[in-house]
Amino acid sequence: MQPCNECQSSGRGYGGRKVAVVGSGPGGLTVAGDLIRKGHDVTVYEAFHKPGGVLVYGIPEFRLPKEIVAAEVNFLERLGVKVECNVVVGSAITVDELMEQEGFDAVYLGVGAGLPRFVGVPGENLIGVYSANEYLTRANLMKAYLFPEYDTPLVGGEHVCVFGGGNVAMDSLRTAMRMGCDDVKCVYRRSSEELPARAEEIHHAKDEGIQFYLLHTPIRFIGDDEDRLKAVELQEMELGEPDESGRRSPVPIEGSVKTLECDLAIIAIGSGANPLITSTTPGLEINQWGYIVADEDGKTKKPGVWAGGDIVTGAATVIEAAGAGRLAADSIHQFLSWGW
Repeated sequence: MQPCNECQSSGRGYGGRKVAVVGSGPGGLTVAGDLIRKGHDVTVYEAFHKPGGVLVYGIPEFRLPKEIVAAEVNFLERLGVKVECNVVVGSAITVDELMEQEGFDAVYLGVGAGLPRFVGVPGENLIGVYSANEYLTRANLMKAYLFPEYDTPLVGGEHVCVFGGGNVAMDSLRTAMRMGCDDVKCVYRRSSEELPARAEEIHHAKDEGIQFYLLHTPIRFIGDDEDRLKAVELQEMELGEPDESGRRSPVPIEGSVKTLECDLAIIAIGSGANPLITSTTPGLEINQWGYIVADEDGKTKKPGVWAGGDIVTGAATVIEAAGAGRLAADSIHQFLSWGW
């Protein structure tokens, strides 16, 4: 038995056509938009109080105005997409419960890779040490820059160090400047040639007066009597011989340690996969780094479940996440029309 021509064009197959999208970042919004246009019933679940994912909590206002994201979400809602905020899938409700109790026929997991990494040195629990994820979320989504009008405290800091050299580090550096910090340093353990951020982002950071402290890595954060950060101890590094990939790893220069004033530290050395979804969803296969295993169309080992974006590839770009969402939407539509 096959769907009729009208059903094929509208997305009405011989099974259900109710889709849950977990995560409202670029991948999730792409899936929702594509599937609602194909005639499916789509609900997006977002853990935060506003939809948009990394577009609203990670990318600063000066790079992507939030009103643009809000307009895109509003457009999808007018098309018929339902958006449920403040729902943590994996905690408040599981993927299996979405399918078995809520009647969803397909689920797309676009939850990103938002588990922050730290450098693992003494003093990281001091007041004034943030992950870039928390710092940017408080500043961007929770409007800490308007405190006390918005009740989201954020340590301002007179001497700021951001550890890392990627695009997230550049966003953190430039956000700190806009929070009123004049002394802002980028501390990176390799040289300028190895900085992973885009050249234009590095250029903007330097133009704004941010200092680059290259070939240094933190070995200890130092606090005062109230456990507030006051300084950081840095180890000077040099680049060793290239490894098999051709990349030169930093090695310590013996006896070369210095201390910098620092009352705000932001750790921007990458993020990993949050295990909340994978630990509560039997049947999902994950790799050695905790990311979900999916094929090129986003199909996972668990029937009816797709995944894409950073939760599959690790930290990547907004465009790549949206592209993964587009491929997954086509695959989901095929499934809803013809079966697994």
